[in-house]
Amino acid sequence: MKGLSIIISLFIIFIICSSWGFFAHKKINEYAVYTLPPTLASFYKKNILLISSKAVDADKRCYIDSLESPRHYIDIDDYNEPSIDSIPIHWTKAKEKYQKKQLLLNGIVPWQISFSYHKLVKAFKFKDIRQIIRHSADLGHYIGDAHVPLHTTKNYNGQLTNQIGIHAFWESRLPEMFVKEYSFIKGPAKFIEDPLHTSWNIVKQSNLLVDSVLALEKQLDKSFSKHQKYSFIERNNLLIRTYSDEYARAYHTALNGMVEKRMASAIQQVGSFWYSAWVEAGQPDLKNLQKVTIDDQPLDINNKKNMGREEL
Repeated sequence: MKGLSIIISLFIIFIICSSWGFFAHKKINEYAVYTLPPTLASFYKKNILLISSKAVDADKRCYIDSLESPRHYIDIDDYNEPSIDSIPIHWTKAKEKYQKKQLLLNGIVPWQISFSYHKLVKAFKFKDIRQIIRHSADLGHYIGDAHVPLHTTKNYNGQLTNQIGIHAFWESRLPEMFVKEYSFIKGPAKFIEDPLHTSWNIVKQSNLLVDSVLALEKQLDKSFSKHQKYSFIERNNLLIRTYSDEYARAYHTALNGMVEKRMASAIQQVGSFWYSAWVEAGQPDLKNLQKVTIDDQPLDINNKKNMGREEL
């Protein structure tokens, strides 16, 4: 029984550290391609498989780079400010107020979105196809993470409210179960005048949902016995304890479309950031760039331990 518990724990660590789950991150990047105008979409469609598969590279880097983890979240409540608007949005001003070490402890996802955006602009200017693909994939990942409410709070896995496991439940289990019921049509990509302000607005919208994410699950827990709440499923030849289908359906219903709306918003925003970077780079002609079929920098995380926080 102890061995089974270890297997379950290891699986949960992997899923949670995969923010949005590998499944959802790939879907977000894939669907974002179809929000782009034809001139740019032709390049992205040609490389859609690689841009989608590399959507999870940022998560994999958490296993080989100790500086990667803070790029995926921001614990707003750790700033002890009267409101999120008290946090300077510009990196230099934030460093002056809090010091870089504190910023890294609290997480830097809105700033990381801006950093990755400017790297993509540079890649477009140089028509560096591999860097365009890399930074497009990474940018999509960080934007996706910023759309997850639990990526904006120190109670990121319900560990402060006796709800451990809610992180993966919300961002992995629910999308995998219900994605076929979702509609991701929110319109075409739009030019973003101020990417940094937009990244902060995404974080603010996510943070407003934290209380609902936690409170709705806490209330639902009162209506289910432990036997009803959990079940075992087989995945990759392992027997895994997870939330039951019945409990997942009830929570999904209680959330009233929240997961679908956040995914749909992430998809449109990813497309908009890609499009805006291309425009800012001068709308370079990409039609003569060759399709990339092989990832020349694959990341292997087998037998490696996450170097960031482990959201057990």
